[in-house]
Amino acid sequence: MDRPPHVPVLLGPILAAVAPVRGVWLDGTLGAGGYARALLDAGAARVIGVDRDPTALARAAAWAGAYAGRLDLRAGAFGRLDEIADAPLDGVTLDIGVSSMQLDEADRGFSFLREGPLDMRMGADGPSAADLVNAAPEALLADILHQYGEERAARRIARAIVAARPFDTTTALAAAIERCLPRPKPGQPHAATRSFQALRIAVNDELGELARGLAAAERALAPGGWLAVVTFHSLEDRVVKRYLALRSGAAPRASRHAPETAGPPPGFALAGKAVAADAAEIAANPRARSAKLRLARRLDTPAARVDPAELGLPRLALAGLAR
Repeated sequence: MDRPPHVPVLLGPILAAVAPVRGVWLDGTLGAGGYARALLDAGAARVIGVDRDPTALARAAAWAGAYAGRLDLRAGAFGRLDEIADAPLDGVTLDIGVSSMQLDEADRGFSFLREGPLDMRMGADGPSAADLVNAAPEALLADILHQYGEERAARRIARAIVAARPFDTTTALAAAIERCLPRPKPGQPHAATRSFQALRIAVNDELGELARGLAAAERALAPGGWLAVVTFHSLEDRVVKRYLALRSGAAPRASRHAPETAGPPPGFALAGKAVAADAAEIAANPRARSAKLRLARRLDTPAARVDPAELGLPRLALAGLAR
């Protein structure tokens, strides 16, 4: 079988923690199929591969036959994985954020290093980054850049974008952002890195989708089933950490003086602390440098609802601009 160019991050620690791999798993961010292939090779009876990117599914269809029907490809967002799954799951893997394949394709509009249309949509529908950049009020743009990109110069960049729009290409927007900021020193990220991250998250509602996906995984996992989530920046990891803390009973009370209140029983047992890539993996795959893996195991209790406000999700008025 041809192997994909994408290297799945923290795959070794996942397989070591969940061994032996058995039963039905769902890979909610199929991408190039690295996790799905590894789970099948390790002994999963079946893997449901889910992606909202039609390109990823089309590519996977070319090699899925090698697994003799054990790979089941489904179109959809992982925030609905409990509806997509047709059986209780023994495991769920989620690799959050943009894939290396999407970054490498200029016409997808994710990369500021390659000229392409200002798109950034992971799926095939909904408003694009150009729609957002060219229509959002300056104050909203600044909030998006600050809250989703942790960009300290958010207001200055938003002001420059509004003054120079409309924008149609990635490189034109990146150049406008570069003009607002000092030239990065050697080893520092490109000046547009945080802004492009922020716009991508807003266009795809990535943090909202992550919150929905965690809740859907809790509903879909069988008792004893594994949840493995790999994140690549602090915004994502914070959502996963808070969700699992709340649903494992590990979240601290708002005040130690406040009386304990009876809540739903825990839905997960944490499997240790967050795992980071070791030096060998980072050397082989620089994308792993910022990655964190959080693992938890489903308990035999009813699923419970978590208020998104408890996860620290930014509240931005994106209706009509992005999903």
